[in-house]
Amino acid sequence: MVSNLNYNRSVGKLNLKRFVKVRNLNGHYKRSEVTAAFGFLTPAMVLALLFLVLPIVLAFTYAFTDYYLLKPNDKQFIGLNNFSRMLTDGVLRTSFLNTLQFVLLVVPLQLSMALGLAMIVNKKIKGNGFFRAAYFSPAVLSLVVISILWTVMLNPTSGLINQILMNLGLEKQPFLTSPSQAMLSIIVISAWSGCGYQMMIFLAGLKNIDPSLYEAADIDGANTRHKFLYITIPALKPITMFLVITTTIQAFKLIVQPMVMTGGGADNSTMTILQYIYEYGFRHRNIGYASAITLVFTVFLVGLSIGIKKLFKEEQAE
Repeated sequence: MVSNLNYNRSVGKLNLKRFVKVRNLNGHYKRSEVTAAFGFLTPAMVLALLFLVLPIVLAFTYAFTDYYLLKPNDKQFIGLNNFSRMLTDGVLRTSFLNTLQFVLLVVPLQLSMALGLAMIVNKKIKGNGFFRAAYFSPAVLSLVVISILWTVMLNPTSGLINQILMNLGLEKQPFLTSPSQAMLSIIVISAWSGCGYQMMIFLAGLKNIDPSLYEAADIDGANTRHKFLYITIPALKPITMFLVITTTIQAFKLIVQPMVMTGGGADNSTMTILQYIYEYGFRHRNIGYASAITLVFTVFLVGLSIGIKKLFKEEQAE
């Protein structure tokens, strides 16, 4: 017993000596290690400064000017004129409502599809590996490729979907050329293309649920619906909070699908906030007004993320 105690003390002294060698008497790391750490951090810090911090600073600066891209030296400070202009911009209001409609519909649809697929592939059935890969494959494809593919399939005259409808005795549908159907078509396509990623996260959460909980529920006579509501859903709450926040933010940043599939058209029924910012900033070259919209939109997303997080925390506390 004494020999073991002496051995443990000697090992502890050796570890302490190694720790002291790493740090000097003032508690600071050695200069070589600090240099190596900054060497690894520098590329990421430079990229963050160039593509995150600098654009935010420039957007904040340009938002209070009449900066026109073709006349960069003639910009003048105009105060809050760009922000007051936003209040009377009808196309901007339509773009925000379109984006809001997309978020409110695609987030629950996409997460419901993801959870359903995760529960299917979580079962021990033959060929599960194939189905996991098949369900996840749209998530690794380029959104541009997916958008072009669906544009061809939804063509109102020669598209595959309309050919199937005709074979079933149904009428052809305008889909992307109709103001009432264009956004709904983009919502369904976006939910289909993105649910594979959320499915894998839900699947990881399902794997971490203790099987004994379901066994105890079976003994108590609980049916499938009760086990889903009182075991699965509460166990997946932290994962659901993460996915709701990330999916909502990504949904508000919708731009690729409407830009490729409709160009924001069908009477501006698919114009989104980011596409409107792009149109004004790079096509109309009005950087000042586009920067003002970007600034307000960024503040809105930050506040929305904080609100969703607080909402989930209050539910967990209850």
